[in-house]
Amino acid sequence: MAEKQQKRAKEKEQNAEQKRVHARRILELLDREYTTEYRCFLNHENAWQLLFATILSAQCTDARVNLVTADLFRKYDSVEAFANADLKELEEDIRPTGFYHNKAKNIIGCAKMLAEKYGGNVPDSLEALTELPGVGRKTANVIRGNIYHQPSIVVDTHVKRISGKLGFTKSDDPEKIEFELMELLPEDHWILYNIHIIQLGRTVCTARSPRCAECFLREECPSYTAEL
Repeated sequence: MAEKQQKRAKEKEQNAEQKRVHARRILELLDREYTTEYRCFLNHENAWQLLFATILSAQCTDARVNLVTADLFRKYDSVEAFANADLKELEEDIRPTGFYHNKAKNIIGCAKMLAEKYGGNVPDSLEALTELPGVGRKTANVIRGNIYHQPSIVVDTHVKRISGKLGFTKSDDPEKIEFELMELLPEDHWILYNIHIIQLGRTVCTARSPRCAECFLREECPSYTAEL
């Protein structure tokens, strides 16, 4: 029995090491293609703007959010302005982003909590961020990674879908995927991986019609090689 357990443990570690080697090759190719420059696809000048823009980005493209926030952040130029906003008026201001009833309610609630509890500042801990209305782990990790430069995994739709294709996860649960990627990827690539995968998902590995034959990751992608 002990020998079988040792054998299984050894096989498990070998499989884990193979997966880590595979992940390193993927990251090297992503770095080569997209460089290691950090960028955020949501326009913002400070932490609260990125926080509210990320709330607006749920089920909406970053490009549309950026169009909306260009005027929105001029009209509401502080956390206090959002906290005191009229709900119906804010709903109309953000209507193009979709789900505007809930988003407006959450943004006002979030702004009020920031103003009352944090003096208008955005906290940096996962626990504090996820206590804010409308803020889940994904939004919290966007803030932690892009504003406070804390190693964080952001599991958005691109990361969820493409991580599965690459063989990094078999899960559909964003939180489980987050922890699997944290274990697999080096910390210095946690936010960078999200940036790269967004670029890949928008240009090559699109959801509706992925251009697999043109993809620079095709030789390392189990989803591509399985079709050969």
